[in-house]
Amino acid sequence: MVIASNLGFPRIGPGRELKRCLERYWFGEVNEAELQAAAASIRRQNWLLQKSAGMDHIPSNDFSFYDHVLDAAVMVGAIPERFGITESVTLPDYFAMARGRVGGGGRRDLPAMEMTKWFDTNYHYIVPEFSSGRPFQLLDDKPVREFLEAAALGIHTRPVILGPFSLLMLGRDAESGGPVLHRLPELAEVYVELLRRLRDAGATWVQMDEPCLSLDLDDASMGAFETACRRIGERNSGIEILLTTYFADIGDRLDRLADLPVAGLHLDLVRAPHLLEKLIARKRTGPAVSLGIVDGRNVWRADLHRLLGWVERAIGAFGAERVMIAPSCSLLHVPLDARLETGLSPEVQNMLAFAVQKLHEVAALAKGARFGRKAIAGELDTCTAALEQRRQPGAFHDPAVRERVAALKPAMFHRPLPYDQRRGLQAQRLRLPRLPTTTIGSFPQTPDVRKARAQYLAGRLDGSQYEEHIREQIRHTLSVQEQIGLDVLVHGEYERTDMVEYFGAHLAGFTTTQFGWVQSYGSRCVKPPIIFGDVHRRQPITLDHTLYAQSLTQKPVKGMLTGPLTILNWSFVRDDQPRWETCFQIALAIRDEVKDLQAAGISIIQIDEPTLREGLPLRKADQPAYLRWAVDAFRLSAAGASAQTQVHTHMCYCNYGEILDAVIEMDADVISLEAARSSMELLKVLSERRYPNEIGPGVYDIHSPRVPSEAEIHALIREMLKVLRPEQLWINPDCGLKTRRWEEVIPALTHMVQAAKRVRGELAAS
Repeated sequence: MVIASNLGFPRIGPGRELKRCLERYWFGEVNEAELQAAAASIRRQNWLLQKSAGMDHIPSNDFSFYDHVLDAAVMVGAIPERFGITESVTLPDYFAMARGRVGGGGRRDLPAMEMTKWFDTNYHYIVPEFSSGRPFQLLDDKPVREFLEAAALGIHTRPVILGPFSLLMLGRDAESGGPVLHRLPELAEVYVELLRRLRDAGATWVQMDEPCLSLDLDDASMGAFETACRRIGERNSGIEILLTTYFADIGDRLDRLADLPVAGLHLDLVRAPHLLEKLIARKRTGPAVSLGIVDGRNVWRADLHRLLGWVERAIGAFGAERVMIAPSCSLLHVPLDARLETGLSPEVQNMLAFAVQKLHEVAALAKGARFGRKAIAGELDTCTAALEQRRQPGAFHDPAVRERVAALKPAMFHRPLPYDQRRGLQAQRLRLPRLPTTTIGSFPQTPDVRKARAQYLAGRLDGSQYEEHIREQIRHTLSVQEQIGLDVLVHGEYERTDMVEYFGAHLAGFTTTQFGWVQSYGSRCVKPPIIFGDVHRRQPITLDHTLYAQSLTQKPVKGMLTGPLTILNWSFVRDDQPRWETCFQIALAIRDEVKDLQAAGISIIQIDEPTLREGLPLRKADQPAYLRWAVDAFRLSAAGASAQTQVHTHMCYCNYGEILDAVIEMDADVISLEAARSSMELLKVLSERRYPNEIGPGVYDIHSPRVPSEAEIHALIREMLKVLRPEQLWINPDCGLKTRRWEEVIPALTHMVQAAKRVRGELAAS
């Protein structure tokens, strides 16, 4: 029988129960037992839902309190020495690694572990730190516990574990910062022990995720993986391994993977559809084939007719007993259930498939493969009608937008003057001190802010009352920034639920959801808008609040915009035209906003692009084409600014060394970058390759509740000045402050401004 299989499921709960309980736990409002009970309830609901949807292979151990990579590191005892943990890891220990720990009561501050993006997604993972003095050991048997937990409910699951190769590839040596792949044989022994325990607990299949197989690998790395995989396979008895790859084309190593001692091989046929024919062309022997044909990264309804043809081809080649049907990757990256979205237009709603609907698509394909197309005639007819509706012109296509993109000229991608000439004009206009201080844009979204927004959305506050609440928050935030002594101010972004969702709600061609939450990291969830049609700006979006803030101060207030690439990458994007075309449509809308802000007298405009690296294709051969149109999209949006207007951008949580040339080509006057959480690795990059324009490496980690001291920030600024000229250095946090509390923000920014002033004095005296 063809197997209906799932690789992973959203873990935040239908009403973001995990987020709410986590934050209450962190603030001391619930205890650990209550948090564990909430987590168990989410897992139970997920398992029962997947069983009722018709899944034959249901994952377990896909739940995490914060991050599955951190879970894997803890499981094998890869715990940084600074946390002083020698045996079992408590829940407070776990969260200290993820979020840092605030000192006091005889305890010292502990910085959090580094956090970065999970391949080309908006999910953030905790970067493992491996110490040569600490051997690997099976410190935690979470996969076994959660398998037994599901079994007690009468559900036989397939435990998901992050494979040893990817775990090491995603981490770094704690001392040198370098790779640790030489420790793979040692780590493989721990996985042998884990598989033995899972077998003894009754597991029959294990899903071993090795997403790093989708990266460019040299022969030595690939050989190390194969050796470890064979070692695990040889010593494994009684449990079947599904080797899981996703996110990119693995065609150049398909034969090598298919010859390994694993029971199944999962392929992402959404990202690399040609792999199916390549696999069919092989000999008939080999592992079972898991066909990742339902898109786990986007929200559009699958073409069941077409995909069932793929399944039938696979069955003809391999036999039904060797075929699994699955999403392309874990459904962690899509919202839970499209049926909850009662506010969408019927035309859009009919096109959507969230996690629950994707399970039903997998189940329908499996049923059609087992019993023939007539068995799913209703599903096929519904699918055909929805796809045909989507192909029709009308609300989804705007000839004026397409004509505007087609009419773009090369001059529209360039600022009026080069940076070295713009700099002097901007300095004369702004008259900022050396080492100017600023923030990235957002300020705390307090319970009062969220309450007022909820009341407005529920109709309990009218538009004028809600607007007055926003203006009150802007007044307070401007007053705080003035008192602290920041040089360039922001309005705080209180009108925005999210930096992308807000723009999506104000642009034609987008729709937003009520319950389309997706986990970004820890308790942080976002609601990506959905791009279903051609994009244009109906009217100014940010002008009123920016001008109001500027009216309250003599200091410059930044106009705050989200860049076209970030709006694209943090949305669910239409898949019926090239991504670059959609991105250029968005860029023209942002360009119009830039022009309106500038015409109204705003002297600094920030166009945030944190996702430049995130959208980078995983294989190097595909990267130059992406970087070209990605950079062009930013330049198209920014080039509407005059030479006197200072254009800022912001990026965070990525390997800057890989994209520095592209960052330079963006030609922003000032760029702020995350640096503190990644141990100032950015400075190593900048010491090797000079950045020509102005730059603000973040001086403290805003994702941790700890408040850095003035001395700590002073030391970081002095380190920065070893590789940057004083006239090009800005002082700012790593990222926006919306997730922090005022009790943390005010002292942290005060210390930042004091440290900057101290260094200014030292520079003046030298």
